[in-house]
This record gives sequence, structure tokens and C-alpha cells, in this order.
Amino acid sequence: MHWIFSSRPAPRWLHTAAWACAALPAFAIAQPVAPAPATTLSDAFAQIWALQPEQAAAATRREASQARREAAQRWTPEPPALEAGLKSDRLTGNDGAREIEAGVSVPLWLPGERGLTQAHADAEGQAQETRLRATQWRLAGQLREVWWGLQAALLEQQAARGRADSAAQLARDVARRVAAGDLSRADQNLADGAVATAQAEVAEAGAAVVQARQALASLGVVAPEAAATAEPLPAPGADLSPAADHPALAELDDRARVARQAQDLAAVQKRANPELTLLAGRERGARGESYGHSLTFGIRVPLGSSSGYRVKVATASAERIEVEQARVLEANRLAADIAGARARMAAAEAVATAAARRLALAQQTRGFFDKSFRLGESDLPTRLRVELEAAEAERQSARARVGMQHAISTLRQALGLLPQ
Repeated sequence: MHWIFSSRPAPRWLHTAAWACAALPAFAIAQPVAPAPATTLSDAFAQIWALQPEQAAAATRREASQARREAAQRWTPEPPALEAGLKSDRLTGNDGAREIEAGVSVPLWLPGERGLTQAHADAEGQAQETRLRATQWRLAGQLREVWWGLQAALLEQQAARGRADSAAQLARDVARRVAAGDLSRADQNLADGAVATAQAEVAEAGAAVVQARQALASLGVVAPEAAATAEPLPAPGADLSPAADHPALAELDDRARVARQAQDLAAVQKRANPELTLLAGRERGARGESYGHSLTFGIRVPLGSSSGYRVKVATASAERIEVEQARVLEANRLAADIAGARARMAAAEAVATAAARRLALAQQTRGFFDKSFRLGESDLPTRLRVELEAAEAERQSARARVGMQHAISTLRQALGLLPQ
């Protein structure tokens, strides 16, 4: 065996192909992975919340809140300032007089200002977290409406397909009997018309599913392929009134707390902060004299109130009054929503029970007439009427099941619970 080596360079296309093959794995890894379809409402909420700007900025806002807390814990309201000055008679008599001063100026807290500033920073940090929870709760309400709209469309599509399959099976039976001479051509036309009607319903249901999927995709959720399960029922025996930790009420409570702290803080900030000054000096009266040293200790206290004092107090007071009144109205509205959601869930449960009973009876009746039709004991119009009744019962039962699941989500939304 002989090995032949060549010193000629490889063609350019060979280098390009080798580079492409080497880069292919890295390129494939770098591609973003598409999210999986959401199988539960909780998964859908996780997908939509990950895309929200509030969630993206939450960590940075927490850092800013922590920085405000640390600033409120300092010993001085503002950082100290250095002061330096030089006095000379060089431009006048030029006798060699010199005076040099250097020192530091330290702002001081007003009485009670430091503690109120810390309380205000803590209140703002807490309000930021409750505002985030309230945003999640409102987003969950939007998602729940769109989500159960899709579930209803999926069940409608499933019922329409079942109706089409039953109509097609009946049309095949009728065709066999027409060929055997048991039924007329008019019966065949009735059966084919039922198939066409069922196919039109399937097309309409498919369009409704597409629209519902697009509505869910507009929120950033990958729609599921099949109907999903319902959320768990709230704890039994829950009070009809909204809890104090309800996201909407907690947000308003913390906003009112921030406004009260701002009002108290503005009440003590009637004037600018005083300043403590410490200067060290070195001076001489004329050329040839030795330098003397001095130490100056002083305090600067502004007189009169600040021009924005009354504006801050009035603004904070108005904010507090507005938020407290909004809290009362929101509590009343939530109580009404909870009572309405409970009534809706009770009604949906009754409707679902009745629809399930009707479906069972309709399916049993369809079985009876299907057998009698095959035996020639009933005519085709009666068989089609029974089939239509069974299809309507299936559709109503599907709507009732989704209505029950939607009612549970509505009650959880009114109680301030996030999707599960």
C-alpha cells in the first residue's frame, strides 16, 4: 500500500464546506428553543408572565428600592462636602498676607426626618411588591377569559367532528339500503344533506378554534392542541368578602401607606437641612511673619419654611384621601364580584348536571332508534331528528362543562388567586 501526499493547497470550496460542517453544531445549539404548548392554565400564565415588561424590570426595581433604603439609613441626608479657600493681597498691596482655609461641611437631618425617611423607603419597597402582584392578578384575568374561550372552541370542534362522523356513518347505512331497494333516493338526499350540514359545522368550529388560538398567541402563549383540565376549586367555606391580602386591596393599602408616610415626611421638612461646618485655617499678616493656625466650628440653620413645603403636604394628603376612598370602592366591587361568581358557579353546576342527564338520555334514545332504523321499524326523518337531538345534547354538555370550568376560574379570579 502506498500513501501519496500532495503539497498543493486544497480547493477553496473544500475549506468552506469544512467550516460549515464545523459550525453546524454550534449554530444548531444557538437557535432559540420554541416553548412547548401550555397544557394547563398555570403553564400558560408562566409563559405570558415571562414576557411582561414588569417582570423584566422587577429585579432592577428591587435594586433601586434597596438603594433607597440604604440611603435612608445614612448618618447624613446628603454626602459631606469639602470646602477650601485662599485669601491673598497679591492683587492689592502685595505685602505677603495669606490666609488658607480647608474643611468639610456636613448636612444634618431635621428632627424626626431620618426615621420618617426610612419608613417611607420601606413603604415604597413594599408597595412595589404588591403592585407587581396586582399586575399578575389583572393579567391572570385577561388570560382566563381568552383561555376558556379556546377551551370552549376546542370542545365545540370535538362535538362537531363527532356529529360529522355519526352523519357519515348514517349516510353510508342509507346508501346501502338505497342500493338494496329498502329506501328511496329522497332518503339518500336527506342523509347526504345531514352530512353536508355537519361538515359545515366542523368548518365553522375549526375557524372558531383558529381565532381563539390567535387570541391566545397574541398574549404570548402557545395554545394547547386539546382541551385542558379545570383549575381546583377554592377552599370550601371561604368568606364572601374579599380578603385583606387580595392583590387589588393590598396594592391600594400600600399606596395609602406610602402617601401617609410621604405626608408625615413632608410635615417635618419645613425648611432646608442645617449644615455643620469644620474649617482648619493657616494665615499670616505680612511677608516674613510666621503662619498662625486656627480652627473654625460653625453651624448653618436655614430660616423660614421651604417654598415647596405646603405643596408636598397637600399633594401627599390628596393622594392618601384618593387612595383610601378608592380602596372602599374596590372592596365593595370585589365583594359583589365574589357573590356573583359564586352564584354563577352554582348555576353552572346545575346546568352541567342537567346537560349531562340530557346527553345520557339522548344517547340512549339514539341507540334505540338506530337499532329500529336498521330493522326498518322507523323512518329516516325520525332517525335524523333523533340524531340531531343527540348532537345538540353533546354540544350543550360540552358548553356546560366549559362553563363550569370557566365559573371556577372566575371565582378564583374574584378571590384574588393566581392560576393553578
